Amino acid sequence: MKSAWLIGGAALALTSAVVWAQEAPVDLLPPGFDKPAPTPAPTPRSTQAPAPAPAQPGAPQAVPTQSGEVVQPLPQEQVPATADLDLSNLPTLEELEAMSTDELDELFGLKPKYDIPPAARRALERVGVLGAEEGGLPSASLARQPADLVRAVLAGTKGPLVSRWGHILLRRALASRLDAPEGMDPVEFATLRAQALNAMGEYGVSRALVQDVDTGNYSPALTDAAIEAYVASADIVGACPAVRLAEAGRDDAQWQMLAGICNAYAGEETRAQNDLRRLLNRTQDDRIDVLLAQRFAGAAGRGRRAVTIEWDGIETLSPWRFALANALGEPIPDDLLGKAAPELISRSALIPALTPLQRAQGAGIAAAGGILSSAAMVDLYSQIFAEEGAEGDAVQTAARLREAYVGDPAARLAAIKDIWAGGGDYAYGRVVLTAYAAARMPADEAYADDAAGLIASMLAAGLDRDAMRWAGVVDDGSEAAMLLALASPRRAQAVTDGELDSFTDDDDSAGQRKSRMLLAGLAGLGRVGDAEIAEYSERLGINLATPTRWTRMIDRAAEVDNRALVAMLAGLGMQGSGWDRMTARHLYHIVAALRGVGLEAEARMIAAEAVARA
Repeated sequence: MKSAWLIGGAALALTSAVVWAQEAPVDLLPPGFDKPAPTPAPTPRSTQAPAPAPAQPGAPQAVPTQSGEVVQPLPQEQVPATADLDLSNLPTLEELEAMSTDELDELFGLKPKYDIPPAARRALERVGVLGAEEGGLPSASLARQPADLVRAVLAGTKGPLVSRWGHILLRRALASRLDAPEGMDPVEFATLRAQALNAMGEYGVSRALVQDVDTGNYSPALTDAAIEAYVASADIVGACPAVRLAEAGRDDAQWQMLAGICNAYAGEETRAQNDLRRLLNRTQDDRIDVLLAQRFAGAAGRGRRAVTIEWDGIETLSPWRFALANALGEPIPDDLLGKAAPELISRSALIPALTPLQRAQGAGIAAAGGILSSAAMVDLYSQIFAEEGAEGDAVQTAARLREAYVGDPAARLAAIKDIWAGGGDYAYGRVVLTAYAAARMPADEAYADDAAGLIASMLAAGLDRDAMRWAGVVDDGSEAAMLLALASPRRAQAVTDGELDSFTDDDDSAGQRKSRMLLAGLAGLGRVGDAEIAEYSERLGINLATPTRWTRMIDRAAEVDNRALVAMLAGLGMQGSGWDRMTARHLYHIVAALRGVGLEAEARMIAAEAVARA
């Protein structure tokens, strides 16, 4: 899949293909950006002593009250002088009577731009939800990087990632409280990050990010990204500040439906229902969308109008229908759910209005992609197990999950394997589900045949120390042993030629993809010798060393120790629908760059995941 980017600035054009994981590596970046500026070490706040700003004529001054106490006046709104008002084009009395409340507010300049008081408004620096002390990246990570480079990387992130751990890493980078690169508008920076999070399916994190920007500062693009995040997470009313206050320049059907809903929840129920009724009369197709909006608006205030939802004749399940139906508790026909895209179904995993049983189908997809953690999956299936009278596959899985924690080891292993077998196309979500149960299994030679699956399950949740208990049990050169060689927090010795030879000989994956990923991961982690890299690169028909602009860029970002840029470039290189679209060369440079900037834990987990899922 290839995309062309038009990037503003000094005539920057990226006419080469986007670095998708499903294609061979190609040039990504334009000339001139192969050497990102190093990020300066931030000066501790405690040592900074900003000089006091000179007093401005007419500005309110702080009022001293007693020794050591200063009272700061509240910010004051600028009120336009009446002499500047243009009274020549006032509407007639009849036109005024026909105007809506919003139109009157717009006419007389009474429409508010902010939904919070002046003293509570926030600056646009360090927008994000995850501070450095909470595991986020340093706020100045991208401040000195070229704006066009950061814009190109973020704009190119347009889909899900093949790696669960790569997804987790990129989400952390995008959610961090970051300053915008020099020369980039902070609102645009927030917009690009929100759009990338939406493309990854991280609508909850995207919603939290846009909420860190005051609505009055929204651009039309940020408004669109915010609306997408709110609708996808079924938080329809949460979108109302953006709908009512932001300048979006939209008048499409979805915007009109949102406006009607928001008017209803603002106390204008009659006007809202009238607007939605007129929209329904003008709509020939997709009438169910307006009916869902009418039902939602009718729940506000004292609305008593009954709205019947009929799914007959509906062939597709759009994001709007999915969100409104779930928010309303309106059952969606099974045939529509069966035809829906997996990315749409995965949204249900985090919609609180749904029951645990309804969330289970999307939970497996979300867990496989990195949206849900293993602990969150266990919590969900524990709730399902506790529901009396519940039936279905999810209930059986919940029962088997309980058996995976109790009883003798053989029975627990049988339960774990049953759970894996029921995952279908998204079986890796079941591997995530059983991570903590697998960690409770004894490292015994009696279960060595299933050690690779148990280790892969543990590593899906980052339980590397639990996995290392099997180091003395598994055979050298086996898949289990090679997973441990990649995942080990402290491996001193390199993997030998004999171990690689044994693994490669037994590899029956398509095109020996597991062997290719193993060699790339070991090389990126520095756990295999140069002679073995050369020998097995030739044997497997791969070349890890040939450079491209993307490889030079991520290597250079690692050299200057910029974690944020490395994480974003790694995410750009891992886009794709599955590990069969990933190249060993991409994996090698991603793992090596992450290791170079101190993200070795993430590098180890990505490398092990590549072998387990190839």
